[in-house]
Amino acid sequence: MKTINSIKLAALALLAVVTTGCKSDQMAQNQDVPTTVGNPYLPLWEHIPDGEPYIFEDPDNPGKMRVYIYGSHDSALTMYCGREQVVWSASVDDLIHWRYDGEILVVDKNAKGERLYPDSIKGDILYAPDITMKVEADGTKTYYLYPNDMGSGRNNLVAKSKSPKGPFEVCNWSEEDPNSTVGPLGFDPAVFVDDDGRVYGYWGFGQSYMAELDPETMATLKPGAEVLADMVTGVDDEGIFHFYEASSMRKIKDKYVFIYSRFKPEGEDGMARTNYTLAYAYSDKPLGPWTYGGTIIDGRAREKDEQGKPFASGTITGNTHGSICEINGQWYVFYHRQTGYDEFARQAMVAPITVEVEEGEGGKVSISEGEVTSEGFSLNGLNPLERHPAAICCWHTGPKPTIHADKKIYFGSFVDRGYGTDDNFNHPYALQNNINPVVNNTDGSIVGYKYFNLSELKEKNDVELSLNLIPEGVDGTIHIMVDRPWVSQNGKEVGSIALKADMPKEATVMTAPVSALSELDGKHAIFFVFESATKEKSLCTLLDFGFTAKK
Repeated sequence: MKTINSIKLAALALLAVVTTGCKSDQMAQNQDVPTTVGNPYLPLWEHIPDGEPYIFEDPDNPGKMRVYIYGSHDSALTMYCGREQVVWSASVDDLIHWRYDGEILVVDKNAKGERLYPDSIKGDILYAPDITMKVEADGTKTYYLYPNDMGSGRNNLVAKSKSPKGPFEVCNWSEEDPNSTVGPLGFDPAVFVDDDGRVYGYWGFGQSYMAELDPETMATLKPGAEVLADMVTGVDDEGIFHFYEASSMRKIKDKYVFIYSRFKPEGEDGMARTNYTLAYAYSDKPLGPWTYGGTIIDGRAREKDEQGKPFASGTITGNTHGSICEINGQWYVFYHRQTGYDEFARQAMVAPITVEVEEGEGGKVSISEGEVTSEGFSLNGLNPLERHPAAICCWHTGPKPTIHADKKIYFGSFVDRGYGTDDNFNHPYALQNNINPVVNNTDGSIVGYKYFNLSELKEKNDVELSLNLIPEGVDGTIHIMVDRPWVSQNGKEVGSIALKADMPKEATVMTAPVSALSELDGKHAIFFVFESATKEKSLCTLLDFGFTAKK
């Protein structure tokens, strides 16, 4: 696996290639502000899993609304999450370009202000958080953050702020123990303030728990309330819920919608057991009883293979966590994907969904299952005349399935982790900072992108693919396919690129005519299919690509 430093060096080498490799004025010139960023929607060097989306008023621009993403932060590199939580946000009127709003919480001191750790350790490891807003009696707003603190005696920690972008201060220290916090909340907490001001908490790992909380403390049980277990049955229990983790609560019209990570049982959808999904249940009341709704997103990017059998066109399994949010009338599911050999460099993803609610007692909630794509918020498709990182692929498969272990064993293409350059924060979406190489592209591998808006190429001349890659000393061919990666499923080959074993092993822009794309309209998938007589050796590493054309 490439080290962080080698990936940074590859990104710097890419900058020199990008600045000289574009062959047409039609290629988007300003790489810092692409109009279709893709999926992941945050810069590729940032790793925010477990993202909870909320719309809050921008404290710097009263009356303007922003979408804020509260997640854990995969900065520890060799284990889950990190010792700080950060927040990104975007205007509801521009979901393409997100802004880093900084660190919002580090838990490094106890109630007395004493350091919890030696100076070499930044603070507690913080897992998947949630946030809620409470309107005080005087009309002011207080934001309560529930960071899923992994510190001893602090898993129930709560912090508050007067701003959605913090900083947050711990507000539920124990009066008896300055190193501990109080309250019933546990793993992956979710907290919800209802329209009547009552407050509810949800948490659990393998087994679900729910309770009404005290609105005065926002942390402890409401006097007289009790913790309810298994209102949504757990991963190993009988029934259909199979709750695993990642509690999240939303109220839609008069219905309470509980989003969570579900362990799909062996054989469901014709595939293996996995927790790489988000599902939902709904109720007329905040604590149930609950009705199972279905899957909202399957992170495996469930597809049909050439024989029509279901398989994972993305990472074969992993974890995911997120929720749903309505922005300007369009519903989205927010979740995360895995990169690299482990699960410690996860990236924020999004997909459009539909939500329908039958109001009234016993009414049904119907949420469509989102599709794993490369589009992100570009719902009309990616602009092919802009240059895109290869890592926004939503399909990466090999000649046989990946083996899921502590370190995944790949037989074909996958997205490696990447961390950009020292210039990340100055130009967060610049191409040279947004490089996660797509690696291990062996014979039989497929890398795919759903979807490009090929109307941008309609009736243009001399349409070419411009593909930036690093050859790896193997003779082979990259077949460029549209719609499907197989002719047997009505895919069409529109061009190819030949790789030679004696090519220099350095970033190289290669081109191929793909004039047939100018005859298509609307959204279409693009696939790179790798073929070589040399088996089990990578033909090349993919860095970025785009299309060029003349009027």
